[in-house]
Amino acid sequence: MNTRDRLTFIGGGNMAAALIGGLLRRGMPPAQIAVAEPHPERRRWLEAQFGVATSADNAQVAAQSDVIVLAVKPQAMREVSLALAPRLAESTQVISVAAGIPLAALERWFGPRRGIVRTMPNRPALSGYGATALVAPARIGQSGRECAESIMSAVGVTVWLTDEAQIDVVTALSGSGPAYFFLLMEALESAARDLGLPAGVAHRLTLATALGAARMADEATEPLAALRAQVTSKGGTTEAALAILEAAEVRATIARAVTAAARRSVELAAEFGQP
Repeated sequence: MNTRDRLTFIGGGNMAAALIGGLLRRGMPPAQIAVAEPHPERRRWLEAQFGVATSADNAQVAAQSDVIVLAVKPQAMREVSLALAPRLAESTQVISVAAGIPLAALERWFGPRRGIVRTMPNRPALSGYGATALVAPARIGQSGRECAESIMSAVGVTVWLTDEAQIDVVTALSGSGPAYFFLLMEALESAARDLGLPAGVAHRLTLATALGAARMADEATEPLAALRAQVTSKGGTTEAALAILEAAEVRATIARAVTAAARRSVELAAEFGQP
């Protein structure tokens, strides 16, 4: 973002707070940020935590902004958007972090000429380790894309999609994905406890192993299959474990799970994106 741009978050929940914190750590002045939030106690917390201005009036603060980030629940997006649209300057860019709200709906509510970027962050963004996919209409220029990316990259990795339909797969992969890993970690920890490890030891080793594997994969140049092969000695313990997982058709089960999540994402987009 330009150092003179005024940024407003519509909604001051957890995702907005994570983005604000990330932007401030990058050096954005608190005076450049405002938050519209209906709950007085949350406004007081945001002011004390970040030193940003807050208001209960969405339209008032949005009217003074160069960029707004829509961070309200999907169920409230239509009402909030329609109320905001007439109050925005023509040049104000809109960035949505609401799951399930398609660009077509945002363009109906804000107008087809509005600069709009749809994003799909995931929950690890709350800890600064997020993965966010972004998609925008072809008319959005480089400056608009760079603005959106500069905001969302404050909480982790960003990727651009070429087709909005891909966002349903992103939702199933990185949006729901942390829960898949948590389930696997739960199962590993439980199995270790059942085999005699103290609960605290099993928990700590599970977390360290998951984190270590992710870091190895992130730093490696080899594909994931090669990394798996590197820790799978012939006739060893890992091979014995993987044989059980392959026999249980874990890959096919995961594929069905991701497909179900993607299908549900399509259904929610149809529900939330109604005129």
